[in-house]
Amino acid sequence: MLVVRNGSHARARLLGISAYVPERVLTNADLETIVETSDEWIVTRTGIRERRVAAPEQSASDMAAEAALNLLADTGLGVEEVDVVMVLTATPDYLFPSTSSAVCERLGTKAASFDLMAGCTGFIYGLAQACALVEAGLARNVLVLSGEVLTRFTDYTDRSTCVLFGDGGGAALVGAGSEEDTTGFLGFELGTDGTGGAQLLIPGGGARRPSCAEDYALAEAYIRMNGREVFKFATRAMVDSATRLLDRLEMGIGEVDLLVAHQANLRIIEHAVKRLGIDPERVYNNVDRFGNTSSASIPIALAEAIQVGRLRPGDLLLLVGFGAGLTWGSTVVRYEPALVRA
Repeated sequence: MLVVRNGSHARARLLGISAYVPERVLTNADLETIVETSDEWIVTRTGIRERRVAAPEQSASDMAAEAALNLLADTGLGVEEVDVVMVLTATPDYLFPSTSSAVCERLGTKAASFDLMAGCTGFIYGLAQACALVEAGLARNVLVLSGEVLTRFTDYTDRSTCVLFGDGGGAALVGAGSEEDTTGFLGFELGTDGTGGAQLLIPGGGARRPSCAEDYALAEAYIRMNGREVFKFATRAMVDSATRLLDRLEMGIGEVDLLVAHQANLRIIEHAVKRLGIDPERVYNNVDRFGNTSSASIPIALAEAIQVGRLRPGDLLLLVGFGAGLTWGSTVVRYEPALVRA
């Protein structure tokens, strides 16, 4: 699906980005004591050196809520001004109620809420939904939140997957801006290849295979991934999606101020950067310190880029993701932060 904005009464604006990561750090040296691996093996194949792990009492809703609280503090938005709370997660607290309902309780809001699951592409899909809600006039302020606790679903006897995943939360505020002074989201390119669904999945826990105690013994409750096939898909999908969107917008890669891709594997990102022809100085990565945090990876990277001065107000962003499904997505958006309240 390729969508390019054609105008409306309101323009969706990316007003703020924040994140949260838990305190515990799991290093490659730590993993060497758990499974047969080495720092050199992990870094060479993934670029990852460490990742964060949620505390035992923390869940996806906690990751999302902490990121949301940081966002509200950063933007000055009052919780009473929030119209919609959207939580993007592949690791929900429960099948139901929604993880977003738990976040609403933490925030003290009765805003409309729902969960969205699109794997690691979730943040791009969430931004598209928020843009649509704002530009349709159904909401003025939408919280797009990510909350992931992938380490709870990681098999630490499988060295091919246990080195990859970490926990964290991300948050973005999408709000209404005027046509005259808002660039906002220029377009989205989203898609799914359902034939690849079996390449990255958690077999147990859903209606097809309800979870039971033996699932853990059989590793049915943990992430399973065909690394070779996912790598091939990711390197192709990232480049193709971004290229289709830029072509439709009649933009060159040189017009992009900063590219932030899903932080899954440094080799995948470097391949995409080379294929797209963008200057590596205009790419931000932090996969080395946080690993793959699924839908939270892009907002965690964006929030850090703001902190270190790599993302500035007015910059034009190209965001690209890929994930389970197999899904992909990209968007071009201008970062236009502002204090919502003086």
